[in-house]
Amino acid sequence: MEGEWWMAQKQYHVAVVGATGAVGQQMVRTLEDRNFPVGKLTLLSSERSAGKKMRFRSEEIEVQAASPERFDGVDIALFSAGGAVSKALAPEAVRRGAIVIDNTSAFRMEENVPLVVPEVNESDLTWHNGIIANPNCSTIQMVVALEPIRKAFGLERVIVSTYQAVSGAGAQAIEELNEQTKAVLEGKPVEANILPVKSDRKHYPIAFNAIPQIDKFQDNGFTFEEMKMINETKKIMHMPELKVAATCVRIPVASGHSESVYIEIEQDGVTASDLQAVLREAPGVVLQDDPSEQLYPMPAHCVGKYDVFVGRIRRDLDNRRGFHLWIVADNLLKGAASNSVQIAESLLKLGLI
Repeated sequence: MEGEWWMAQKQYHVAVVGATGAVGQQMVRTLEDRNFPVGKLTLLSSERSAGKKMRFRSEEIEVQAASPERFDGVDIALFSAGGAVSKALAPEAVRRGAIVIDNTSAFRMEENVPLVVPEVNESDLTWHNGIIANPNCSTIQMVVALEPIRKAFGLERVIVSTYQAVSGAGAQAIEELNEQTKAVLEGKPVEANILPVKSDRKHYPIAFNAIPQIDKFQDNGFTFEEMKMINETKKIMHMPELKVAATCVRIPVASGHSESVYIEIEQDGVTASDLQAVLREAPGVVLQDDPSEQLYPMPAHCVGKYDVFVGRIRRDLDNRRGFHLWIVADNLLKGAASNSVQIAESLLKLGLI
């Protein structure tokens, strides 16, 4: 259990938009698990899901259809219902006095909207104008691991390849993975309707496969997911000059994103042990790095945990300032729900609400 010290604080009216979705459900659970001081919880969704009931603490709460007036009296609104919903309703929530923490890409790159990972740039919350953006799941876990390295040794280049779980594409993608896996094992035809992008022209099976496309391709040959990682990393770390490249791949894992990250630091004479020492003390990081015991992070072991797990740290064989890392986290928790709740906790801690 986390957040015991919040219990003596003022109680807040919190709304969760997209409450019945995979991330929304995790947001509700995280508010309870971290003992966030919720005096009233309002659960909002589409018309289709309205009327469902969800449990929070010992209470059954009915989900309501999201509309502007539902935000009357709300202090904090956690959004995870898609960019179009955020664009339409987040400004309405702010007008009614709520602080919005948005989990979509709708506002992330707007100049007047802070893009926040509390372990990295919590102080950016001080200049919010009502809307705070939660970064992309893959970006969050990477910058949590890279920021302590940047502080200690400087940072010049980042090249990341991701191995992303299907839960990042929603509950339907998990169902499709399970159905396809069963079909393959039973020798039946495999249907693909969701991945790599539900709204794109072609779909490919994810069972026993790896798909090197997450989100739609841009004119520069990178996908939108890859560009999110590139641009968001620079914004969060306040380093527009940082060299960042990304290749994002979907793999047949239900939950937990993994990343192979190559970095080049500024300082000479740094060893892998130096990086391990820094990460061992870093907030939100768990170091799992002992090749002699085959100890390294894996998604199967990180699901349900709030931390970012780092291992396989080694210096590059050709560049003395180059290092390789393996970074794993629960994409629905630290990559979405728990980072959103941590932002809310930071607002309280900094006296911004």
